This record gives sequence, C-alpha cells and structure tokens, in this order.
Amino acid sequence: MIIAKLRTFVGECRRVLTVTKKPTKQELTSIVKVSAVGIALIGLIGFVLHTAKTMMFQ
Repeated sequence: MIIAKLRTFVGECRRVLTVTKKPTKQELTSIVKVSAVGIALIGLIGFVLHTAKTMMFQ
C-alpha cells in the first residue's frame, strides 16, 4: 500500500519534471524584479504601520 503510493508519487513527479522547462534569462529577470517589488511593497507597508503605531502610542 505505501509502496504503491510512493510509486504513484514518483511517477507524478517525473511527469511534472518532463513537462517543465528551464526559464530563459528574460523570464528569470522578470520574476526577480516582480518578486523584489512585492517584497519591498510588503516591507514598506509594515514600516508605515509600525511607525504609525509607535507615534500613536508614545
């Protein structure tokens, strides 16, 4: 039972790996830029909220 599930899992992983492809340099650059903007935006929101909280409760 466990071996059958493991074989199924390995088969599905193999199928996914054959379908996927390595991103081009342009795709990778776009992904990195979008991720960096998202992280910076979340950090900015956190900073603004923290600063506002600190100023309100001094």
